[in-house]
Amino acid sequence: MTSASDTIFVTGLAVHAYHGVMEHERTVGQTFLLDLTLTADLGEASRTDRHAATVSYDLVVDCATRAFAAKRFRLVEAAAAAVADAILADFPRVAEVRVTVHKPHAPIPATFTDVGVSIRRARNG
Repeated sequence: MTSASDTIFVTGLAVHAYHGVMEHERTVGQTFLLDLTLTADLGEASRTDRHAATVSYDLVVDCATRAFAAKRFRLVEAAAAAVADAILADFPRVAEVRVTVHKPHAPIPATFTDVGVSIRRARNG
């Protein structure tokens, strides 16, 4: 019996992009950190030890990086959704994805450790 609650994760993926509402964010850009958690049935991969039976980390990183930096979003919510949609489109084994975008240099007049958004998207059907 296999489980559809297995996860593959990437934490702290640094991507320079030009997202934000402020003009300097859209011209100079900043480095964002992405955390990705993919839910997939890894039963076949764990039984067969075959790379083709899993979701490759390097391909996920490439997909997420391209989707995140492909256009300039005003909101990190939209950028996170673009990443989630791209992962679901490119990796049919993924049933659900959680994308957290950390914006450590957000233009907020306060001292803070972290700020960002986390979204979850699941495959339909």
